[in-house]
Amino acid sequence: MASTLRIDPFEFPDPDKDPPSDASEAVAVLAGGCFWCTEAVFKELDGVSSVRSGYAGGTPETANYDAVCSGTTDHAEAIEIKFDPRRTSFGQILKIFFSIAHDPTQMNRQGNDRGRQYRSAVFFADETQRATTKAYIEQIERAKLYSAPIKTTLEPLVTFYAAEAYHQDFAARNPRQGYVQAVARPKVVALREQFPDKLKTKRAQA
Repeated sequence: MASTLRIDPFEFPDPDKDPPSDASEAVAVLAGGCFWCTEAVFKELDGVSSVRSGYAGGTPETANYDAVCSGTTDHAEAIEIKFDPRRTSFGQILKIFFSIAHDPTQMNRQGNDRGRQYRSAVFFADETQRATTKAYIEQIERAKLYSAPIKTTLEPLVTFYAAEAYHQDFAARNPRQGYVQAVARPKVVALREQFPDKLKTKRAQA
């Protein structure tokens, strides 16, 4: 997938608005194409305790892979990220989401994956997440970091539905699978190269 990012991710800015939190755990639910790929990226981040692949935006009756893949539900393939906001803030989660994890200028697609289930979305859990995301999108647009408009939607999080067991940790369990090699691995490599200070491994070695 050709990126519409105008700058090197090294230069991608921190959010101007990123309220601090004293909580020991927070949750972010993001959608940016195939959940195998976004899950693989965020599992590497310091402060992230768990990442689950799943579905958000639709009804419980349609929260299954076959239904979601039909493109006829309101669900997006999404990931649920549990993290310690004292170590990795919600704003930093957004920075990785918008710079590395996917292309936010794609409408209802990511590369060859097409359909509403592959839309770019932030499912906000509260007003702080909504306002922080809205402000960051406006910051990115003002700076013209992408050559096309941001298509990311802001949607209230109602329920996150975990995907089937075989989808969890898919990239880690299937490193030689073709799609993982072509799409997920380059994102993980980019994260490791461009944001080494944000990785779990750095914290473990400190």
